[in-house]
Amino acid sequence: MKFYQKLLLGTAGVTSAGYVTYKTMFPWLEHDLKLIKIGGKVKKQMELLLQSMLIDKFEKHVAETPKKPFIIYEDNIYTYELVDQLACKVANIAKNWGLGQRDCVAIMIQNEPSFIWTFLGLQKLGIAAALINYNLRSQPLIHSILAAEPKYFIVGPGNTLLEAVCDIMESLEDIKVYVQGLGSQLAPVGMNSFDTLMASTLPTPVCPIVRKDITLKDVCCYIYTSGTTGNPKPAIISHEKSLGIATLLLFVDLSCTDVLYIVLPLYHSSGGGIGLYGAIATGCTILLRKKFSASHFWSDCCQYNVTVIQYIGELFRYLLTQKPSKYETNHKIRGALGNGLRKDIWNDVSKRFQIPNIMEFFGATEGITMLINVSGVPGAIGRLSPFLAKIDPDSKVLVKFDYATAQPLRDKNGFCIKVGIGEPGLFMGKVRADLVKDGTLTVYRSSKDSNDKKIVRDAFVKGDLWFNFGDVFVLDKDYFVYFNDRIGDTFRWKGENVSTTELANVIAALPFIEDANVYGVTVPGHDGRAGMVAITLHQDATLSEKELKELFDHICDQLPTYARPLFIRHIREAFLTGTFKQRKVELVNEGFDLNKVKDSLYFYDSEKATYSKLTPADLSKFLTSKL
Repeated sequence: MKFYQKLLLGTAGVTSAGYVTYKTMFPWLEHDLKLIKIGGKVKKQMELLLQSMLIDKFEKHVAETPKKPFIIYEDNIYTYELVDQLACKVANIAKNWGLGQRDCVAIMIQNEPSFIWTFLGLQKLGIAAALINYNLRSQPLIHSILAAEPKYFIVGPGNTLLEAVCDIMESLEDIKVYVQGLGSQLAPVGMNSFDTLMASTLPTPVCPIVRKDITLKDVCCYIYTSGTTGNPKPAIISHEKSLGIATLLLFVDLSCTDVLYIVLPLYHSSGGGIGLYGAIATGCTILLRKKFSASHFWSDCCQYNVTVIQYIGELFRYLLTQKPSKYETNHKIRGALGNGLRKDIWNDVSKRFQIPNIMEFFGATEGITMLINVSGVPGAIGRLSPFLAKIDPDSKVLVKFDYATAQPLRDKNGFCIKVGIGEPGLFMGKVRADLVKDGTLTVYRSSKDSNDKKIVRDAFVKGDLWFNFGDVFVLDKDYFVYFNDRIGDTFRWKGENVSTTELANVIAALPFIEDANVYGVTVPGHDGRAGMVAITLHQDATLSEKELKELFDHICDQLPTYARPLFIRHIREAFLTGTFKQRKVELVNEGFDLNKVKDSLYFYDSEKATYSKLTPADLSKFLTSKL
């Protein structure tokens, strides 16, 4: 919070003739001043937000504007008052279960109103919600649930979710499972109907006194990320951090008069964090869709008078492939906030869809700082200028690093080395003293190893503590920051982080596979990196049509769509380092280039439901299909 205050004080003398001189000598200064101005405004709003928790703000909106639409979903309107009544029912059910402050309940619900009132109902009692990714299946799903140590698990409506949970019931230990959307149907063996409880429970208001001992440092929820341990990890979102996440949409001036369109998953930090928390904080209206639809996006925006949208890079790329329509320019959208909008399509998006204000940002669910591009410079994710560094010394840096370990390199004195203009650097943020407990920073629940890997100690002076984001950025001559690469054991595809270790474990479970080396490869016309795996076989094993079909079926059964590798490379011997670690650099560089790769290559053939041999003709057809 002190950052923007310092910025404002530091620019007090940059006025009139002095400003003209500074602008001539430092043409990039105007971008810093714009960031300072907008950041100062957001800072004041943030200070107000930190006076109470999200649930307090929601209840305040209910009291002041009970009949105002809070959620619009499938042409139905859910007012603030109605959502509160349903949330009160959830809270009273949880109270009857004997739950209260600092307990945990896992929820796996798709993008629908029941996610929101279930989440708010738990918040009324000070219960932390573990937000489970509804795409997960089998072992990753089991791990995600158990990692949060919930006492109850609430499953949303839909046969796909019900089937996924039925498959893992024996592994859920003593966790009680309740299912929404059953209506009059009996719950499967071992489960219970949540609908029956909702029907028999009164919407009696819950007195805020029941959460009186909850502070901003307590856990609001767990949002999961994929990382180096190979399984989704529950990142700790405190009530303070939830409010910090909520402020991001204030950069595009989100207010109570806006209609915010949410098509990104509510279990994710973008849709559920930035979107839902931002809406709760400001008291605006949400237009909610179960899943993104490129063909309905602009007509939805026009029909419901949407004013602010969120995006990930792929969202706009899909929209650009649609035929032009009258809706894409007749909308009332004045602001878009998100990440992953690449430079190559930025101007096309701005020109074709006529969105006045596009703000690209960078952040991580488990991170401790962020970057934001308020200047509209295509492809940039924020700024790291000398002027900003003078005002807020060394709060964010880019340093030299080792690609193999994803860790900073050190100089002869043992300190990190800052990079220069145009040189790829690992992004790190300095950890504030108030976030440190017992000499460290805890960002994940019950995962000491994962926490330790995120921390860099003694980076520039003895005793300092820095957060390693694991992302590589590049700085241009005007001090704008651009995304360069994601290193380590994670790549990003379809807006989701994918763990290479998790994929490797799933694939290597097949009896004929000896080793699986998973990595992300760039695909022309698509953001992020698609999954590719180099496999070695056990002695005497073959990779015939039978094995390829078995591999395809196994991957489809075990992994969500975005995590399924698009390419398979059959290698005779594993690529290993001198210390027997998997080597990926050469594999990544060669990708699926048939001119470079002499090994057999196969592609994800959805039409034949198998992995098929990759030929030049197939590659051209595959790359132009909807991946």
